[in-house]
Amino acid sequence: MASDKPNDPTPDRIVAGTQPDVEMAPIANTESKQDRDPYLVVFNSEYDAENPKDWPAGRKWAVTDVLSATGFNRIMVSTIMAPALSTIAKELDMNSTESVMALSIYLLATAFGPLFIGPLSEIYGRKRILHLSNLWFLIWNIACGFATTKELLIAARFLAGFGASAVYALAGGVLGDVWSPEQRGKSLGVYLLIPLLGAAVGPIIGGFMAARTTWRWMFWSTSIFQAVMIFVAFTTFRETYAPLILRTRAEKLRQETGDQQYQTVEERHHSHKSALSVLGRALTRPMRLIMFHPIIQITAAISAFYYGILYILLSTFSDLWVDKYHQSVEISGLHYIALALGEMAGSQIGGPLMDYLYRRMQAARDASSRTLELYVPEFRIPLMFPGALIAPLALFLYGWAGQYRLHWLVVDVGMFFTAFGMQIAGMPLTAYVIDTYAEHTSSAMAATQFLNSLTAFLFPLFAPKMYDALGYGWSGSSMAFAGLIFGFPAPLILWYFGSKFRAKAQSTY
Repeated sequence: MASDKPNDPTPDRIVAGTQPDVEMAPIANTESKQDRDPYLVVFNSEYDAENPKDWPAGRKWAVTDVLSATGFNRIMVSTIMAPALSTIAKELDMNSTESVMALSIYLLATAFGPLFIGPLSEIYGRKRILHLSNLWFLIWNIACGFATTKELLIAARFLAGFGASAVYALAGGVLGDVWSPEQRGKSLGVYLLIPLLGAAVGPIIGGFMAARTTWRWMFWSTSIFQAVMIFVAFTTFRETYAPLILRTRAEKLRQETGDQQYQTVEERHHSHKSALSVLGRALTRPMRLIMFHPIIQITAAISAFYYGILYILLSTFSDLWVDKYHQSVEISGLHYIALALGEMAGSQIGGPLMDYLYRRMQAARDASSRTLELYVPEFRIPLMFPGALIAPLALFLYGWAGQYRLHWLVVDVGMFFTAFGMQIAGMPLTAYVIDTYAEHTSSAMAATQFLNSLTAFLFPLFAPKMYDALGYGWSGSSMAFAGLIFGFPAPLILWYFGSKFRAKAQSTY
């Protein structure tokens, strides 16, 4: 049986076939290994129509696009309330702290939801968890629109956020299920294109709704969209989790032949364990990764910092235009287009560039080395450095341009390049985690999302006081200095010590 360690460079992890991929090592193997054990249920090493890695490109893009559109709606709901907070607070008799809580508690839920949803998708499959989370989110998002008390609104927002959090855990897992490492950047770029719009488009839509209709339509309209996405998911999304697909195949073989010896690698691994034990190990996996795996600790810390800064900007950007530039709420929301364009440009430039650099470094390594490790996750890291420099410099520009009320275009340019730099730096982190923890990608993504959502929840809470005390100039400078301090050491550590961390990593089982 192959090693449980992530990316363990042993011969058993080398997979023959037209799309050699170290990620499939636990469930796929060579013909010779299958000949040695005819009862081991695996995918055909040359081509297997049920293997998500061998699916036609159209089917791969279909499941990717379903997750992308679902992510757009769920992320948009996290920010759509921002321009209407004062209106909602007045109608439901909320103080400033309670109104901010109604906005940010959604993000707190997205910290804890993936800790359960990610591991469950590695037991029951991606499809089932996606459908259940879609329905859960729809129910509670509708409840937000009908809330008549602040307590009900806050509670419904938390429960809606819990359901929405599934996309954070499932996305990385599904992309790892269907796309090979050489296509990681392209698939991430396409997947992120629509959800990235959600965070920025939310305040734009919210601003116009707050000015022209009741704030309740923010939730009713997104619920209508969610209902449409549920229908699309039910008709389009197919199961992508290879161990579950193989488990279904093994069960069919056992029924047809009456021979109970047909089993998958996963079933043999868990054969001596009770169902409760397997479930317990799965549900604790994200926290074990956070506590004991340096790779998760480092990637989660830097990703969480960028995520927290993003939500500081999202939660205060409108205030800059209303308070400093004396623009209307509707017009202030349009400036979020700069942020959206920055993130879109970062994802569409960063994705192909990451694949290009990865292929070049792989080719150079293959020409000069005879190592058994097919794919080296550390080749994702170099792209982080330009982003780690661009984002802080842009934060300086954004902060001081806003402080001195320079032309609005200068401020928006600063916001554009801040979002662009954070996206360029953040995408390789996601790809690195997917590559390193191929066996339990959803749990690994849940572990990193836990810290992401905590900073997204906490950072905006102190942002108003920070801007009041330091002004926009020194607030932007403080975030920029912190970005330089965080942005460069972390990728250097992963570049020089990542392979050692992977070699010593405890089993993700």
